Formats: sequence, C-alpha cells, structure tokens
Amino acid sequence: MALGLLGVAAATSGCSADALASGKTRLRYWNLFGGGDGVNMQAMEAAFSKAHPQIDLEANTLAWGAPYYTKLAMAGAGGRAPEIAVLHLARLPGFAPGRLLDPWDLDLLGEFGIHSSDFPDSIWKRGTVDGKQFAVPLDTHPFVMYYNTDIAKKAGLLGTDGKIRTITGTDQFLDVLRTVKRTTGQQPITFETLGPGCINPWRLFSTFYAQAGGTVLSADAKRLTIDDAKALKVLTFMQQLTHEGLAVQKTDVGGAIALFNSGKSGFFLDGEWDVSTFKSNTSLPFGMARIPALFGPVANAQADCHSFVLPHESGRGGAPNRAAHQFAAWMLKNSLMWAEGGHVPAYSPVRDSDAYHKLEPQSEYASVANDVALDPVAWFAGSASAMWIDLGAAFSQVLTGSSSPQQGLDQAKSALRKLIATPNPFGGAAA
Repeated sequence: MALGLLGVAAATSGCSADALASGKTRLRYWNLFGGGDGVNMQAMEAAFSKAHPQIDLEANTLAWGAPYYTKLAMAGAGGRAPEIAVLHLARLPGFAPGRLLDPWDLDLLGEFGIHSSDFPDSIWKRGTVDGKQFAVPLDTHPFVMYYNTDIAKKAGLLGTDGKIRTITGTDQFLDVLRTVKRTTGQQPITFETLGPGCINPWRLFSTFYAQAGGTVLSADAKRLTIDDAKALKVLTFMQQLTHEGLAVQKTDVGGAIALFNSGKSGFFLDGEWDVSTFKSNTSLPFGMARIPALFGPVANAQADCHSFVLPHESGRGGAPNRAAHQFAAWMLKNSLMWAEGGHVPAYSPVRDSDAYHKLEPQSEYASVANDVALDPVAWFAGSASAMWIDLGAAFSQVLTGSSSPQQGLDQAKSALRKLIATPNPFGGAAA
C-alpha cells in the first residue's frame, strides 16, 4: 500500500512535458466525485478548460471515502501534491492545516472576485485555522426530506402552492405519517437503517439532536458533552418510527432509494444528491423539503460541505498556484451547474440568483444553508469518517430493534471515547 501511495505522489510531481511544450500552465486537480456528481463535475471541468485555453487542467477522480483521504494526506505530506483538491469541510481538522494543506491567498481570490462575505459566515469560518483560510466551500449538502407529491396530495398534506405544508413537532409528524399509512396501506417513510458502513442513522440522529440544542464534543474535542436526556429523547423517537411500522425497519440505502423510486413510499430521508436518480424517473412525482423542525424551533439538518483546498506543495507559488485560485473562483461563480445535482451553492451570488430559484425541486430547501449541523470539530469527524461508521452502527441497532435507546447511546459514547483517546494519524489540530 505504501508503494502505491508513493506512486500516486510521484505521479503528481514534476511538470507535464506537453504543458511545457505548449506554453500552458499545468493545473492538477483531485476530486472524489462519482455517479451523477461526477458527470456534473466533468461538464464543469470541460467548460473551464474551454474558457481558459492557457491552463492545462488535469483532473483526476479517485475512489470516494477513506482511500481518497489517505492518498490526499500522503501526497500533502510528501509536498508533491496536486495544486488543488476537494475536501469535505468537516474533515479539515484531521488534515494538519499548515503541514498537509497550504493556506489560500485571499488577495488573489479577491482578484478573481471571491470574498469571505460571499458565503454563510458559519461555513466560511469552519475553513479558518489560526487566522488563515484553508478551505473554500463549494456547497452545502444537507440531509433532506423527499416526498411523493401524489401521495401527499391524497393525504391532504399539500398547500395551495403544491408544496408540502410545514410540519412542526414530533406529534404532528407522527400524525402525518399515520395519515399517509392509512392512505396508502404502506409504511409511509423510508431511510437507511442497516448495511455495511451504514451512516444515515448517525445523520438522522445528528439532525434531530442538533434541533434539540445538543452537542457531542467540547470545543477542543477532548471530552464528551452529550446531553443524555436529549439524546435518549431523540433515539426513542427514532425507534418509535420503526417499531410502530411508520418507517421501514430493515433496509440498506439502496433498498430505501428503490422503495421511494417505485412510488410506494410517501417520504424518504437522505442526502439531496439522490435528486438526479429520482428526476431520471419521469413517472415519479416528487418534491423536496427541509427536514421538519421536530425537536426545537429551528429545522437544523446534518450536513457537510464540499470545499476546495490547496494540498501542501514544496515551493507553492507562481503560475500553477494562480491557476488554482482562478479555477476555484470560476467553479464557485458557475456552481449553478453543480446545484443541478442537488447541492446548495455555498457562493451566495449563485444561491440568491433567479436562475437557482427556478431549479425545482433543488431550490426548495436552499434556506437550510444557514442552519446546517456540521460535525464536531475533531480529526475523526466528517464524511466517510470513523465517527460516522461507529455511531452509524450504534444507532442502526436502535432502529432495527436489536438495541434499546440506552444501549445505543452507551455504545456511541464508548466509541467516541476511544476516538478521543486515539492520536490523529496525520498530526492534525482542531480547526
């Protein structure tokens, strides 16, 4: 494995002979976008290259998850990394900003028209470490609620605008689900509850627990701050959904997607990226909305953000570094194309534009960008992280009935204590 990682680092070092011969500036870009995301990103890359013939863009899509982050860290540690890469914002604390990552030149970004005021303050600040900007957010990708508009209409749940009516509190949400069950004779809601690497039970818990005002870790990520009463209230509600037959008790994420896509399920909870799958099914009538505010006044939703970072390069600077800043700025300004895949643009001029608000149903949950529940600031948190896997497994057993809410909470706390006691393998520090 080590030889393979060294090979990746070596492959990204040096200069492209073709780029030198043509007089172009070589720009190497790593990302982890597959599926519909990958198609959209490739279209954006092609558009950038067409608009910037003086830049030789070399885009590489690597395997999503732990393999991607291992390779990116090793490339940065060797100082022979690509000029620019994608990183989930919540993964930033584990990437030793200043060692594995280089800071952005804010003056250079400003030259290309990008400023901190163009982003939600909370998201921009999560990319700041010791006064330097190490991550520039491209999007917010939150946990959302899909709904079948035909089923919702039959159950009397749509407003005059054809959108799902506002749902507030657990009692009202349970009443809505029971109404849909009586209307269809089917379990009204589905979401991932089990499977290898099951993560959505954590995302579901994180959403509701954030609404209740709970926190998981202290600011320095050295101790647990879980409020047992709030956590148990959320876990008990989650288990009620499956025990009462309102949610499918045992299904992996593929099965949950297939069930909603078949038109049999009234609601589906997952990331907004599934919109591409459902829009390709022309016989499926559906809309999208924020997760309802069930445990507090604000409809917080678990989320992460794809962000641009500058992996550490020995001697970073010159034309390639300028091209990296120019590339990030262009991608942000043209992120409407990216939003078509469901992601909420982080760049406010795009998010607030008429063109974005005409995207249906992608724009229906855009306001969640100001109320996202990002993971705790810890090296072991964020997309594809150990925390997601460990807590997803603990809460999966609560949903499937093999653990009580108390047992699930105890298992989650035990897993978190082990992670807190484990040194960051890449030597990162809290952001």
